[in-house]
Amino acid sequence: MSTDTVSAQDRDFLRPLRYFWRIPLLLLHIVLGVFLCAGILSWNRHVVMKDGREPFAHRVIRWWSRVLLRIFGLRSVRIGQPLRDPVLFVANHTSWIDIELLHSQRAACFVAKAEIASWPLVGWLAASGGTIFHRRGSNHSLATVMQVMVDRLRGGRSVAVFPEGGTGHNGVMRVFHARIFQAALDAEVPVQPVALRFARAGRRVVDAGFREHENFMQNFLRLLGEAPLDAEVHFLEPVPAMPDARRRMAELSRERIAAALEDRTA
Repeated sequence: MSTDTVSAQDRDFLRPLRYFWRIPLLLLHIVLGVFLCAGILSWNRHVVMKDGREPFAHRVIRWWSRVLLRIFGLRSVRIGQPLRDPVLFVANHTSWIDIELLHSQRAACFVAKAEIASWPLVGWLAASGGTIFHRRGSNHSLATVMQVMVDRLRGGRSVAVFPEGGTGHNGVMRVFHARIFQAALDAEVPVQPVALRFARAGRRVVDAGFREHENFMQNFLRLLGEAPLDAEVHFLEPVPAMPDARRRMAELSRERIAAALEDRTA
């Protein structure tokens, strides 16, 4: 077992060249995303998985997300298998790219901060993908979000949440909030922890996510010029339902994700 991590701080003389070809590709891909949302996704927003078969609209979301990651130099790698819809996915959170990373393997409805809904283009794309917006600090908003989550789960859609309630830094996970697990209990669906891990040559890179005091645009531009990385999505063993112990469900999810994030040596 090793706790060593790879740092992306070293001087990178190829960064300007990566911007040269990645920026035009990104702009084209965003335009394609607008057409997809205006067409396929707007007409098939409420389709669900049947008999384990993924709807065409969900495959489109996964394809678009995988290509987006590749433009950023990220190769999406799946470890383990996601449960069939509906399921509550709970994952660690490091940056905005986590949503696209999980979407590259399974289309799900995400819970995101309400501010994103007002962002030009991004808010519309997120809403088209089924995002559930939550106003942080508002108990009324949380109650509404919880009910929408239950409705989506009962309707056959999977929902993905970040129980930390915000992004961590330097590879350190925050405490998982237990209340969010009630949606899975109410809808009677399984909870599957998901570890999102960035690595190079098999070793974890902890600063691919937000650095302390780094805003969205700074992180976006830094990742766009970054050297290639593996973006791993670890689908872990489901957490048993514990109606009287949501806190234990949250702790167990966090423990399993933390174990999957660690570097391992032969």
